[in-house]
Amino acid sequence: MKSSDNLWEKATHPAPVAPPRRSFALTGHSVAIDPRHNAVRPDLADIRLAEYVFAPHYAAPMPCTVTRTAILHAESSSDSETLAELQPGEIFECLEVLREVAWGVSPDRRLAGYVDRDALDQIK
Repeated sequence: MKSSDNLWEKATHPAPVAPPRRSFALTGHSVAIDPRHNAVRPDLADIRLAEYVFAPHYAAPMPCTVTRTAILHAESSSDSETLAELQPGEIFECLEVLREVAWGVSPDRRLAGYVDRDALDQIK
């Protein structure tokens, strides 16, 4: 066996450390993500978008059924822009529950936003 093939020697005698890099380059194409149609915020994103966006945290969607007519809002406040009116029986994929509202995606409408959590089943 040649000494260069000796793994123990390589592990105990590591190669000299390279000087720190002064710059770096990103490769590949950036993907424009529209937060109205994709569940992505600066602090949290849908796990299905992990290959496209960086977020400090990712969440797996929890499918819920809309139990009563509910407004899908652009922001967590009830006086924010209305994106859609969800009907009973529609699916809403919840990613986060914040007090009285749930944030997630309406897959049928391809819209992300906030809805009253009381209008969804399986969220207690």
